[in-house]
Amino acid sequence: MRIVIAGGHGKIALLLAESLAAAGHTVDSLIRNPDHAADVAATGARPVVLDLERTDRSAVAAALTGADAVVFAAGAGQGSGAARKYTVDKGGSVLLAEAAEQAGVRRFVQISTMGAGLPPAPGADEAWAAYIDAKTQAEDDLRARDLDWTILRPGRLLDTEGTGRVTLSADRVGRDSIARADVAAVLAAVLSAPNTVRTTLDLVAGDTPTADAVANISS
Repeated sequence: MRIVIAGGHGKIALLLAESLAAAGHTVDSLIRNPDHAADVAATGARPVVLDLERTDRSAVAAALTGADAVVFAAGAGQGSGAARKYTVDKGGSVLLAEAAEQAGVRRFVQISTMGAGLPPAPGADEAWAAYIDAKTQAEDDLRARDLDWTILRPGRLLDTEGTGRVTLSADRVGRDSIARADVAAVLAAVLSAPNTVRTTLDLVAGDTPTADAVANISS
């Protein structure tokens, strides 16, 4: 498969690219900053400099042409204000989905967040409330499209080693954490799992081996 990852220098994206490349897939990673190209190349992926906040649908579609799948892994990141939650976490996903439609790439996997689709917790600061709202709007936009989409909502992200065991469910699960390495492993499995198409999945650490957790999802 040829897979394009948006937000290619993110921690999950780098882990995913390395896993996919090691498995023999061709990976193009879209990055905003050309200084990040060497980090991406070290995973076995091909860095493509393309800023989703400063480009248009046709340019993104050109980068997607011929791909088998697209992963939206971009995010404004910690320390960014409310405005960038909408331009990246929502706007970037919408642009990528539009480009996928134009390029004829049906498989689209979106990394969202646990809590999307629900009101922000009482007392949440402006940036966090905007983040949850932007992710919710991005999910809603994707669900309305004629794409083979999967939305993944991981819990609190950790930089610990992956365990290879997770809880993955189309139902809401209790708030918990998950290693970024395990998120990347689930993404890699989901990409080629037709039973996950048009599903929204919560993901936290658990006891089920990754392959079994993905296989157990009913579309």
